[in-house]
Amino acid sequence: MESSLPGERCTLAFVGMSMAAPGTTGIPHASAQTCRMPHKIGFVVVSSSGHEDGFSARELMIHAPTVSGWRSPRFCQFPQEIVLQMVERCRIRKLQLLAHQYMISSKIEFYISESLPEYFAPYQAERFRRLGYVSLCDNEKTGCKARELKSVYVDAVGQFLKLIFHQNHVNKYNIYNQVALVAINIIGDPADFSDESNTASREKLIDHYLGHNSEDPALEGTYARKSDYISPLDDLAFDMYQDPEVAQIIRKLDERKREAVQKERYDYAKKLKQAIADLQKVGERLGRYEVEKRCAVEKEDYDLAKEKKQQMEQYRAEVYEQLELHSLLDAELHSAVDPLLPATDPHPKINAESLPYDERPLPAIRKHYGEAVVEPEMSNADISDARRGGMLGEPEPLTEKALREASSAIDVLGETLVAGAYCKTWSYREDALLALSKKLMEMPVGTPKEDLKNTLRASVFLVRRAIKDIVTSVFQASLKLLKMIITQYIPKHKLSKLETAHCVERTIPVLLTRTGDSSARLRVTAANFIQEMALFKEVTSLQIIPSYLVQPLKANSSVHLAMSQMGLLARLLKDLGTGSSGFTIDNVMKFSVSALEHRVYEVRETAVRIILDMYRQHQASILEYLPPDDSNTRRNILYKTIFEGFAKIDGRPTDAEMRARRKAATEEAEKQKKEEIKALQGQLAALKEIQAEVQEKESDAVKPKNQDIQGGKAAPAEALGIPDEHYLDNLCIFCGERSESFTEEGLDLHYWKHCLMLTRCDHCKQVVEISSLTEHLLTECDKKDGFGKCYRCSEAVFKEELPRHIKHKDCNPAKPEKLANRCPLCHENFSPGEEAWKAHLMGPAGCTMNLRKTHILQKAPALQPGKSSAVAASGPSGSKAGSKIPTPKGGLSKSSSRTHAKR
Repeated sequence: MESSLPGERCTLAFVGMSMAAPGTTGIPHASAQTCRMPHKIGFVVVSSSGHEDGFSARELMIHAPTVSGWRSPRFCQFPQEIVLQMVERCRIRKLQLLAHQYMISSKIEFYISESLPEYFAPYQAERFRRLGYVSLCDNEKTGCKARELKSVYVDAVGQFLKLIFHQNHVNKYNIYNQVALVAINIIGDPADFSDESNTASREKLIDHYLGHNSEDPALEGTYARKSDYISPLDDLAFDMYQDPEVAQIIRKLDERKREAVQKERYDYAKKLKQAIADLQKVGERLGRYEVEKRCAVEKEDYDLAKEKKQQMEQYRAEVYEQLELHSLLDAELHSAVDPLLPATDPHPKINAESLPYDERPLPAIRKHYGEAVVEPEMSNADISDARRGGMLGEPEPLTEKALREASSAIDVLGETLVAGAYCKTWSYREDALLALSKKLMEMPVGTPKEDLKNTLRASVFLVRRAIKDIVTSVFQASLKLLKMIITQYIPKHKLSKLETAHCVERTIPVLLTRTGDSSARLRVTAANFIQEMALFKEVTSLQIIPSYLVQPLKANSSVHLAMSQMGLLARLLKDLGTGSSGFTIDNVMKFSVSALEHRVYEVRETAVRIILDMYRQHQASILEYLPPDDSNTRRNILYKTIFEGFAKIDGRPTDAEMRARRKAATEEAEKQKKEEIKALQGQLAALKEIQAEVQEKESDAVKPKNQDIQGGKAAPAEALGIPDEHYLDNLCIFCGERSESFTEEGLDLHYWKHCLMLTRCDHCKQVVEISSLTEHLLTECDKKDGFGKCYRCSEAVFKEELPRHIKHKDCNPAKPEKLANRCPLCHENFSPGEEAWKAHLMGPAGCTMNLRKTHILQKAPALQPGKSSAVAASGPSGSKAGSKIPTPKGGLSKSSSRTHAKR
């Protein structure tokens, strides 16, 4: 019977694509071998049943955020096998497996051995002993976007560990039916512990199964008295999400912390504990940068990869610079940190006792070789005195590079103040800015202008440098100093606008850069200050800041930077408008339209909001910067949102609303037509009955000489002297005119040239009813793609003329279809209904733009009075649905044919 090993399951967020290993190893730290607690056990890969190219089982020996791990060959035979050899014979306490997100084995078995089996070493017959198995989740719930971390608790002694991988879980991503393992971690202790230790373990196991608790509850949560305590630093998750170099530093600090606790140096241990917590955040961030860099390399986005590399180097250097503030470790750690620092000149030792600890962002690790470890002891009174005293002692001398760079500022402000601003200790930098602020405030009125200008420019030089500072308090001090210079120093001494412009132009680029900082608090602080500075009365008139905000977004700019620039633009547009602020319709619209193509959704969304705000203020002027509003443009969801937003601002219905209205109107019209037809049919039937009754009475009064007539029933057509079967002969069903010349060819000529109810389309040469000309141009004409519908007059207009047509609002607005018909020739509204079209197009007081009217009016006297109207009235019963009317050349359009069928 198979045994399932006890364990726990943790689902980790998906880190990223498989990467090449960074070259670090999973071998445990040296001092782990000397402690009795279970710890990370190093191993090497002895053999594997196979692997895909680039994903060897040897990858499992590396633990880092970018490892790729092992993958089986494509379409491999199961089971697959990996054999590991630990660096020493040990008692395994815990196994950790990090599974792939979709190449997942359904089951993994574990075997252990003291030595290799006979197929590796023929003279040894030792066999592997089976420990059990674990089952892995199929990952369907996460959509194969997360990786499972499986922890398995065992108690087995040996030096060789074998893993057997069974058939994979099936999913749509694993097209080659592979299994994979990203990482494996072995935690245990040396197997050659004293018999006393082994006996204690056995007794503890027996007590556990007997339900006894031999441990003191007071010791819960501590590791000093627990032989089975496992450090979090040995957990697989720690290595998989930490920068390898920072992870090594953290382990060194942890060793020092344990030593400090044993020596009862608790203040020192507390500082080390804080340093470890801070460094873990640093390591996770650097690990994330490394993964992002590798992803960029795989996508061949080398600009982004270079940016991430520089970002990592800068951040690492800044962190290590901060770590130099204290001397917590000796030269042993120096070898791990030194190669990665920027090459700098040696600087004098800083007295740690004079620095306020509580405000330091990170405790230091680095110290000079040969120095003893110093544990600073500071009371609350000492800390308060240090804060009140400002800069105590002297900052380190300026380097040659700094002397050259700041020579102008040194000449004006003095080397002591500038050295404080350049100091590696953040409190000196902050105090230098405070001292400079005091110096500026105390400068008397009447000081020579040249001296005032020189002092201002030297101050701006130091402010610009301080704005780039990673320490929040220094950054905030630089903003306060800059505000004081602009709003107090310059007005007090009545300096010109050129000096204000110098302050803004030297600082706004670096301020905008800080709005892309990884720290949310710094981003918000920088953006709020830019907005505040833009509203200073001394700055607003210069129109400098708006010109920076409408600069096109760079393709490789960070997400935070792009979002901050868009947010600032939106806020300042509301504050300043587009008058004399530096914002114009042209620069804002060009920037916003280009931002619609940005890769970040939030940036595109803000651009849409800005465009809609601009339309509220400037309406038609905005349309010049956008593509035409047609079906092709509206395929882009952003432009669809924009144009529908325009419609709402104008009080017009959106496309969806218009479609709903048209559908409702069409349904209502169809319903009304059916009711009218039904009413007409009823009236016609009643008329036939009346005529039949009259004829029957007349036939009773006369002699029955006409016995052959059946019941005296005569059709209306017979009353006119026209046989029923010849009713449509010589008749135009559109205008109602009847003529002997209306043979088949004559009717074609009549339709083509003379019928007042018809016209020829100038674009496709089809003959269409004038009443359906607009519908024809929009839906049937060969040139229909060139027309759009005006929402005011409801007529078809050339698309290139439609923006101007809408902008000038010269057209006569159309009324709803229920209230009026709309003539596409004279553009007038007239009474609704079918008969109203005849009166408008054929009557003398009707349409003035119907070019065929003159010809018809000349022929009108030849018609018998009332004949046309009588024929038209009887039209629906006489015509046959679907009858074809031949026409020369283009012929009648579909609209005309449909009308004929209805008639």
